[in-house]
Amino acid sequence: MVSNSDFVGRDIISVGDFGREELLFLLDAADRFESETRPLLAGKVAAALFFEPSTRTRLSFESAMGRLGGCCIGFAEGGVSSQAKGETLADTVRVVEGYGDLILIRHPREGSARLAAEFAGVPVVNCGDGAHQHPTQTFVDLYTMRRECKRLDGLHVVFVGDLRYGRTVHSLVTTLGHFDARLTLVSPSFLRLPKELRRELQEREVDFTEAQKVEPVIADADVIYVTRIQRERFTDPLEFEKAKDAFRIDNTMLHKAQPGVAILHPLPRVNEIPPEVDSHPHAAYFRQAHYGVAVRKAILGLLLGQAGEDTA
Repeated sequence: MVSNSDFVGRDIISVGDFGREELLFLLDAADRFESETRPLLAGKVAAALFFEPSTRTRLSFESAMGRLGGCCIGFAEGGVSSQAKGETLADTVRVVEGYGDLILIRHPREGSARLAAEFAGVPVVNCGDGAHQHPTQTFVDLYTMRRECKRLDGLHVVFVGDLRYGRTVHSLVTTLGHFDARLTLVSPSFLRLPKELRRELQEREVDFTEAQKVEPVIADADVIYVTRIQRERFTDPLEFEKAKDAFRIDNTMLHKAQPGVAILHPLPRVNEIPPEVDSHPHAAYFRQAHYGVAVRKAILGLLLGQAGEDTA
């Protein structure tokens, strides 16, 4: 049976490290923490090492830490850290662990968070490593789906857009296998979900299909999860220009979706969801961003041993 003690001092590097019951325990904790205002983390310090730009992840962690009485230190771009002088990531982590009780790291290189965890004596939370993983966003996505759809089990989730480079998608598709989800993966052929992830879904017997058009597959979707075409993940500008307008979800298309469909997007968006959709009653992407505070409050409280009484 899962308890608070299973999380204290733990690293969060990959969604693959979490089973179904642990995920549900974390989501239940987020429910409790949503309205939590006690200074449970007074005197605690989170060190945020963000070598890539971030708005929602960094600010929601800072908000979560502040609302629980703690504080954040760190930087928001790699150019202001000592890595600009040639310092290794391992040395940066060794230094920073003396300044904080927990390290939040975002880095353009895949595997960087796991490397940091090997050298750190405090918990490390992966806030995005290259195109690989973004586990805390997956927890936010699951929390959003449960809030918006009133369940997680048996959902039909349609993923749309950049499935090749989108790390939020990479983390989420495998995790949904814990909840008997049916997945439809819609992308241009050159932005398909990576082969190794498709193989993993097959090995885990996750029900998924692939498509190159959105309209034929959204009629029975419970969730439409839209991603932007990420310019920064492309090495070929011509490939980006070809892909950027490939998929667009507008109100005309949504007339074909079922009334209760939840529309999610990890943000930022460019033009894949026009502003006209914002007034749709089930456009959940801004609520999704706001749920990030509750989820990250739960993460911080659990890892730092201040999550209150066990519910298990």
